[in-house]
Amino acid sequence: MHTTPPSAKTAITTRILQLIHQLCLKNIHVTKRDLFYTDVKLFQDQTQSDSVLDDVSCMLGCTRSSLNVIAAEKGVVVGRLIFSDNGDMIDCTKMGMGGKAIPPNIDRVGDMESDALFILLVEKDAAYIRLAEDRFYNRFPCIIVTAKGQPDVATRLFLRKMKMELKLPVLALVDSDPYGLKILSVYGCGSKNMSYDSANLTTPDIKWLGIRPSDLDKYKIPEQCRLPMTEQDIKTGKDLLEEDFVKKNPGWVEELNLMVKTKQKAEIQALSTFGFQYLSEVYLPLKLQQKDWL
Repeated sequence: MHTTPPSAKTAITTRILQLIHQLCLKNIHVTKRDLFYTDVKLFQDQTQSDSVLDDVSCMLGCTRSSLNVIAAEKGVVVGRLIFSDNGDMIDCTKMGMGGKAIPPNIDRVGDMESDALFILLVEKDAAYIRLAEDRFYNRFPCIIVTAKGQPDVATRLFLRKMKMELKLPVLALVDSDPYGLKILSVYGCGSKNMSYDSANLTTPDIKWLGIRPSDLDKYKIPEQCRLPMTEQDIKTGKDLLEEDFVKKNPGWVEELNLMVKTKQKAEIQALSTFGFQYLSEVYLPLKLQQKDWL
């Protein structure tokens, strides 16, 4: 791996501090990519400016977004939520099936109101689109949110704010594989590279709704829709069994043990084998009626 000599790192850190100072004085926000392009010659590679930015946040003891550097919009929200974004009132039931992009700067968000009974946190864009198009939130009053895969900071902050202000349970719909559970762990207890900021970013007490390893037989997912776990998957699964956030929930331990034992994984999309709307019309209604979450 390419390491930066100390002199270059000092120069990069000084430059980043200088740029952040300008942003804070002018009170404008830029993305990490914008920051990189202000001095490509010095930074050479965006990973350099990104990692120094994280160091600077840590050094100043504040979040990256409070330094006015934001990530590009990635997460989306749809359903029974009204909030103000920089003074504009946003009604998430009137945002079409695409939903509302989650604002990259959480300070813009306020006045959250909702008549939802729960927040549905979805790992994948495909499942989100299905639920949004079927207006699932009208049959079961809820707010549906996704970061389209690996959770970004803005979505994590937004989820935490919703949970804290609206006092709603968060139910998660992820793939039945170690990676799905890893995503839950990032939402629930933070990621390693931003551990200095985890208290502001995490949403405690997320419930695992599905797809769980025990669902594969319970809902008779056909063999051809299940995938064999790779060696790496099995290793990740076993590593997760050592994590505190898994160990403190006996139900999760049981499910993960089953996954590692059967060496099978399945994506949310495996439910489409029973029809495209099986997820929104059969699987989730059954799960919710039976209060089948861990």
